Amino acid sequence: MTDKTQYQPPRVWTWEGESGGKFASINRPVSGATHYQSLPIGQQPLQLYSLATPNGVKVTILLEELLALGHQEAEYDAWLIRIGEGDQFSSGFVEANPNSKIPALVDHGGDAPQRVFESGSILLYLAEKFGAFLPQDLGARTETLNWLFWQMGSAPYIGGGFGHFYAYAPEKLEYPINRFTMEAKRQLDVLDRTLAEREYIAGDEYTIADIAIYPWYGVLAQGRLYDAGEFLSVDEYPHLQRWARAIAERPAVKRGRMVNRTWGEASEQLHERHAASDFETRTEDKA
Repeated sequence: MTDKTQYQPPRVWTWEGESGGKFASINRPVSGATHYQSLPIGQQPLQLYSLATPNGVKVTILLEELLALGHQEAEYDAWLIRIGEGDQFSSGFVEANPNSKIPALVDHGGDAPQRVFESGSILLYLAEKFGAFLPQDLGARTETLNWLFWQMGSAPYIGGGFGHFYAYAPEKLEYPINRFTMEAKRQLDVLDRTLAEREYIAGDEYTIADIAIYPWYGVLAQGRLYDAGEFLSVDEYPHLQRWARAIAERPAVKRGRMVNRTWGEASEQLHERHAASDFETRTEDKA
């Protein structure tokens, strides 16, 4: 064993600056703004400040699904927050979300602006505001919220746990990779067993539970998250695969995954979205 594997924590932890890893330059042990900059405001009541990470695309998928249902009041402006450059620490963003994490939504449609942060809270807010993708029946609603909160509690093991140590940490360490791989596969199995008995996560109806879970677990099952499909043997989960394919083919999901995206094919990147026509005229291949 090396000295690094024999690390012993000090009695009192002190921050010594960057500790390595892909996102080390933006990590710090305090909250609050690092610079003063107001957030832009467009023409629509709904103003979204985000990036097309799994948590970010939950919201853009739901907004595009609402628009596809005919809820024109769900039109929105989506502004790009480049988290690698520290945009989330601006004074304007911290005012919208004191936790400095994307996504953040500000609804200007009422008497006073309403901030909404945490992706699960945003999904619930929009579903209740527009009366869609959240069943009214108490039992079905509760089952949907069971899975919404399951996702919010479980995904950090996929992102901050498995994803960090498998893809982003400065060193490949056996213990944390094994620990979080075991948990990732357990969660995939939970979903696969559930989807063996129902069409969608919460039952026979497509809901915000599916919209919350797909960007993490559906994309992971399709081998497109952390390039870890083979490592996780995702083909072992046929029911999850069936569900993920069905969700991925929805037109609103395809559009939602493009918004605030800054990587991949230029034709699939829409850095900002202010109107439905932007998908045809403002993607990066046309910029």
